[in-house]
Amino acid sequence: MSLSPAARRLRRVRRTMTLLFAATTAACLLVLALIAAQIDADSRRTETNADVRARATALARAVYYDDDGLHLEPLREDELARGNAALAVVADDRVRYARPGPRGLPEPYELRRMLAEVRLDQAPARAASPTRAGRRLVWAYAPVWDGDRVGAMVLVGADPSAAGAGHDRLVRALLLGCLALVLLAAAVGHRLSGRATRPALRALERQEQFLAEAAHELRTPLSVLRLALEAGTRTPERAPATVREALGQVDRLGRLVTGLLARARLEAGTHRPDLELLRLDQLVERTVEELPAAGGLVVQTTPSVVRGDAELLAQAVRNLVENALRYGGDDARSAGVGAERDDAGRERGSGDEIVVTVDWGVVAVTDHGPGVPEDRREAVFARGVGSGEGTGSGLAIVRWIAELHGGTARLLEAPGGGTRAELRLPEAAPPA
Repeated sequence: MSLSPAARRLRRVRRTMTLLFAATTAACLLVLALIAAQIDADSRRTETNADVRARATALARAVYYDDDGLHLEPLREDELARGNAALAVVADDRVRYARPGPRGLPEPYELRRMLAEVRLDQAPARAASPTRAGRRLVWAYAPVWDGDRVGAMVLVGADPSAAGAGHDRLVRALLLGCLALVLLAAAVGHRLSGRATRPALRALERQEQFLAEAAHELRTPLSVLRLALEAGTRTPERAPATVREALGQVDRLGRLVTGLLARARLEAGTHRPDLELLRLDQLVERTVEELPAAGGLVVQTTPSVVRGDAELLAQAVRNLVENALRYGGDDARSAGVGAERDDAGRERGSGDEIVVTVDWGVVAVTDHGPGVPEDRREAVFARGVGSGEGTGSGLAIVRWIAELHGGTARLLEAPGGGTRAELRLPEAAPPA
């Protein structure tokens, strides 16, 4: 089904809302992910620095001087000495202990700088420096006291890539999580935008359907009015009768317009139906008399009182009768409609007289045309759905009016063949 320009614009608005929702969510998640990644990187770096500094300080206390010189035996027994990327002891500008070897330590000039810094500050320090093999480590170095002077330093190196690997895993997890959340946000945004635009789409559909139905309702009286005026123009002596007929059609148009406006307000929710007690039999008789083909109809009524809106019920009766005239009466065949075929391939408009009855809140219009197959009887009440019994527009209005009054509308097979269309309303009180 092709969409109207307004409906297509609403669809574009929905897609735009979805994209904006997803883009906003993605931007917010990206900012949060960047902040989380930066915090994690700083935390890991701080943790690595604190750990290597604590190890250097503790091992510096384990190494000691006495009369025999510098004792390095504790390094072989201390648990803190294990698991480091590099460990060294530098005394008197000379490497006294190195693990895994000299190439795992910084350049000699860097070692001398570190030792001088420790002797000057007499406190642990930290630096990032490459090894002689080109590997970049984080170093912490702490003083080893020889009496009242700093005689040596313990140098501990840690590989920051271990913490970096954990950080990289976290970043990947954040990116995948953000992607999943963005897709979820897009799906949720699409659903929410669909729910937000659905009332507008329904309103557009109702508006377009109302315009189509208004054209359907107004087409017949306008055509009759035009034919009457043309006949009066060609035959001046028929002018008075033509004027009376034209006035009748104008009155009918006025009632149609009033009914259409009432329907528009009802569907928009700005108006409630004006339900009052009325004689259904009198309303049907009056409505049928106003139809151009009233002379060819048989009307049989019994007193019946219902509570309803007179304009809407009159519109429903007109639709039922006009539908029967078009597809089930002799007028249809004489107008050439008999050559048309319904969905079952049968000719339409080949019936006899049309009978309108009113009895106990039920308005029935019976024709003896080709009828409607049982499997198509519900479809004819769908708005805008074609069938062998009409376009679906007029009967859709009948069902809408029936349901508005708490009643029903249905099609049945007429006795002897044809179609019996019923508008059934709850009776308000027994007829007087």
